[in-house]
Parts: sequence; C-alpha cells; structure tokens
Amino acid sequence: MDIFCKISNGEVLSRTIYEDDLSKAILDVNPMHPGHILIIPKKHFTDLSDIDTEAITSIMNNAKVCKKLLEDKLHPDSVVLMLNNGQAQEIKHLHLHVIPYYAQDPNLSIDKVYELLTG
Repeated sequence: MDIFCKISNGEVLSRTIYEDDLSKAILDVNPMHPGHILIIPKKHFTDLSDIDTEAITSIMNNAKVCKKLLEDKLHPDSVVLMLNNGQAQEIKHLHLHVIPYYAQDPNLSIDKVYELLTG
C-alpha cells in the first residue's frame, strides 16, 4: 500500500486542505513553493490511463477550489497544475500537483501555510 492510500484511509496524518467523497487535497510535505498542494483520489489509481471519469472530475473540481483558495490567501503570481504519469511518477498513485508560483517567494513555513489556508 502506497503513502497516498494510507493517507486516504486515515492511517497516515496529512495537512488536509479540502476533500470530498472521492478525493483529498493535502499540502505537499516537500513543497516546490509555499502552498504546494497534492490532490489524490481516495481510491487507488496508478495514473491517468486507469482513473475513472467520476474520480478525475472530483480531482479537477477540487483543483478549482484549491486554486481559488491559494489565490485568495497566498496571492501567487500564477498557479500550475501538473499530473505525472509513468516513469515521472515518484509515487505510483495518481496525484495532481497544484503549485503556486511567486515573483517574490513569501518564505512561509508549511505550518503557516496550513494556518493561512484553513483559518
């Protein structure tokens, strides 16, 4: 069982930003930039080739919620969505990266980002 399955099952704690019945948005523990979010399906799918329409729709809807939350709370200059498949995947469980980019790095700790996004 991979780390994202364990997070989905509640076996491993995460800093959850948002979730619905099918997917969960969590802060990345090794963020590229402050506010880097991962959206994971609660059911295991390896990559885009095997995910069902309902789960990918949930992930994309949650991406819209997270993008707005990042824009409202952290004010990035842009937000990039990234979905790796195959060899590019470090963890073989589909996950969508929602990565904020800043002209001036806000230099925020993960705890401060969590507080800003969930407070």
